[in-house]
Amino acid sequence: MKNVKRGIISAIILLFLLYLSGLFVTYYSDWLWFKNLSYSSVFDTMILAKILSFILFFVVFLIFAAIQVRLAYKRGGATRHIPLLRNEDPRELILPLYQGKRVFWFWAAVIAFFGMVMASSASAQWNDFLQYIHATNFGIKEPVLGKDAGFYIFRLPVFSFLTGWYLFMVALTAALVFLSYYLDNAFGMEGNTLRISGHMKSHFILLSGFFALGIAALFQIKLYNLLYSSNGVAYGPSYMDVHAQIPAYHLIVILTLVISLLLFLYPLYRKKKFLLSGIAVWVLVWIGFVWIYPSLIEQYVVKPNELKKETPYILNNIKLTREAFGLNKIKVKPFPVKQDITYQDILENSHTINNIRLWDRRPLIQTYKQLQEIRLYYDFSSVQVDRYHFKKYTQVALGARELPLSEIPARARTWVNDHLIYTHGYGVVMSPVNKITPNGMPDLIVKDIPPVTTVPLQLKQMGIYYGEETNQYVIVNTKAKEFDYPKGNQNVYTSYKGKGGVRISSLFRRLVYAWKFSDIKILLTGYITNQSRIMFYRNIALRDKILAPFLSFDSQPYPVVGKDGKLYWIHDAYTTTNMFPYSEPVYQNPIERGINYIRNSVKVVIDAYNGNVTYYVIDPKDPIIRTFEKIYPKLFKPYSAMPDFLKAHIRYPTDLFTLQVKMYNVYHMTDPKVFYNQEDFWQIPNEVYSDIQQKMFPYYIIMRLPGTKKEEFILMIPLTPSNKDNMVAWMCARCDAPNYGKLIVYSLPKDKLIYGPMQIEARINQKPDISSELTLWGQQGSQVIKGNQLVIPVKNSFLYVEPVYLQSEQGQIPELKRVIVAYKEQIEMRRTLDQALKAVFQVQAAQDSTAQQMTPAAMISTGNYSGLSVQAQQALQHYNKALEYLKEDNWSGYGKELQKMKDILSQMAGTKNEKSK
Repeated sequence: MKNVKRGIISAIILLFLLYLSGLFVTYYSDWLWFKNLSYSSVFDTMILAKILSFILFFVVFLIFAAIQVRLAYKRGGATRHIPLLRNEDPRELILPLYQGKRVFWFWAAVIAFFGMVMASSASAQWNDFLQYIHATNFGIKEPVLGKDAGFYIFRLPVFSFLTGWYLFMVALTAALVFLSYYLDNAFGMEGNTLRISGHMKSHFILLSGFFALGIAALFQIKLYNLLYSSNGVAYGPSYMDVHAQIPAYHLIVILTLVISLLLFLYPLYRKKKFLLSGIAVWVLVWIGFVWIYPSLIEQYVVKPNELKKETPYILNNIKLTREAFGLNKIKVKPFPVKQDITYQDILENSHTINNIRLWDRRPLIQTYKQLQEIRLYYDFSSVQVDRYHFKKYTQVALGARELPLSEIPARARTWVNDHLIYTHGYGVVMSPVNKITPNGMPDLIVKDIPPVTTVPLQLKQMGIYYGEETNQYVIVNTKAKEFDYPKGNQNVYTSYKGKGGVRISSLFRRLVYAWKFSDIKILLTGYITNQSRIMFYRNIALRDKILAPFLSFDSQPYPVVGKDGKLYWIHDAYTTTNMFPYSEPVYQNPIERGINYIRNSVKVVIDAYNGNVTYYVIDPKDPIIRTFEKIYPKLFKPYSAMPDFLKAHIRYPTDLFTLQVKMYNVYHMTDPKVFYNQEDFWQIPNEVYSDIQQKMFPYYIIMRLPGTKKEEFILMIPLTPSNKDNMVAWMCARCDAPNYGKLIVYSLPKDKLIYGPMQIEARINQKPDISSELTLWGQQGSQVIKGNQLVIPVKNSFLYVEPVYLQSEQGQIPELKRVIVAYKEQIEMRRTLDQALKAVFQVQAAQDSTAQQMTPAAMISTGNYSGLSVQAQQALQHYNKALEYLKEDNWSGYGKELQKMKDILSQMAGTKNEKSK
């Protein structure tokens, strides 16, 4: 028996030691990683917050539970040795062990176990506690309870957690007290009557008093949470909430405190009727005032006069929602659409026209993959749009060539290859968004391995150790040379020369990381030296989240080639909350409320070679980022510290812009009556991509905004009325300094039809020459892909541009074959944008050149034979007459016309042969 006990104790101790060892390895290995990035103070702050939270709440639970259990044990002493009243009671087996010092150790173990569980739940709230301590006022007071928005964002989450934690602590302690009285035989059945000792009754009345305090706090939290009510026509407190629900909660809080006081004082007066009367009044108030009365107010006061009653609360919702999403800073400007531009205006706005994005990112990534992955183990995760200053301001598409493990052939997947040899990707591919080669491919200005460039761009350090697909850990500076890049039939190898990763300079560190990654080979391999470095958390989306888990991040980090010849990633970071009062959340569900406040306060820059991560604060006025700056003073740097060559590449993030557009579609309506009726609701229009209808994405473009003197990089999207296709406005975000972050909505006249994207799409499909040619392509083993339709403002008019790609079913290489341009009632499709523009604006030179490029099928369908020789026109005429005779079953006429066509074609062929001689 003793050996069994010793074995159990030894196993428990061993498991505990293994658990502690695992914690040590996890935190020590991460601390080394933070230290390597010069952010050890950030790690220390996080760990200290977790430890102090754990200790504080562990001690609170320990004291409260120990006092209550000790009190129960002492009071249960009088009944502990009374014989059990029923046979086969489980207590008969337990009581012999529940004696002497064993009782102390039993309860110490039970309370300590539950204390650790309760403390762990509190430790998980470490970030909320830090924000509570360093809270910053917003300077915005909500109009119902008069509290600053900072109270709801930084303090209310902590109060809510404390209330829930306290109630659970009291309930759990009551369960332990019940167990103590059960073991002490303080209650049981005596005949058919339940016998409960007086001490036990008194004790549970006391615990009920503690629980009632928590209920009072809970109703106070519910009162504050009415700021997030969805009962009315607008989000936030409604008329019913303010005039019925809030007074009812105030009353119930007061009554609950009175009930709590009665429960605490019960041993002094011991009159059940006082206590029962108080509880009865509480129940009546809860049913009558918290439940029934608000419903009556809603049904008989609000509903008959809803707009009048709810108008002040609609205005509150509009004001604070616009504040929370930054919509109040949007400038609205009229855009008087005249549609009167000429080709001369096109020439005067050549920089805008020359930067129209003909290459959609979706087919372009397929083209990059086919043309520039070079070897099977390389991959392009994404293609992003940016701009560079070469000879002129140029919009480009850019992709980073990474080396994910998933692309390495299975037979080459050895531990050495996975972690020591194939450690990084190499180089980038870049092409202007508006240029194509004669065979329909992008005009690559940076390509191949090693990179070759045709523009003034330095390319010094192109190794990509940190990227979007770098998910495995690697060890560099080992005895094994790293694969750098392929060169012909040979490979070039290298050794890492940077400072990324943690030095595993000792056997102890090797042991730590072997444990962390559950990989004994790290300990056994002979390739590692004392200069070797282990790189992990290399995925940039994960890397910056581990350093700053309290921030939210954009879904599209993008690469930048710096003037220093190095490759960087820029990742937009957001401060968000779902606790901004009165603000409409992005989405609602029973489990979680969506965010209702967002700011793009931080730009994160990650070095693709060294992995250094720098957080630049671009919006220092944001109260949430100011709070984080107080908590982590060494984590953030001012935007002014960002190198100028990186500032030139910051852009307004698409995720934020899409979110703001979604909210602005509703909250541009500032008139409460219009908002109530939702009579001017807007939406993001649909577009067609590869014959599939979907919501249009915002797109970047270089253009000159109305009233400005030069072109700039902007993010824009057209908007349409709800359930209609005509365009009602277009919205843009400016990306270049000094106007970065400024949002503008250009409202269109409501007294004329402005075509929306889907209306243009319908007109394209209805144009015979275009639809017939696209249909013909689609029947020849190729797929026709219509790209992103762009709505381009030029002066006070709109151009609509849509690229058309052709992708072979075998090659899977999309080629840009046509460009469709629409303006007013004119729609033309040509090989190039310039030809299409000339055709739309009826420039004669364009008509002559493009007619020669039209297919015979298109010429026949339209009857447009201009640009053909006289003989060719005659041949086509005979062909058309032959088709007419064929429909009439006139075989004689059909044969004569075919013979005439043959004669003309023979003459043309003979003439051509003579010329060639």
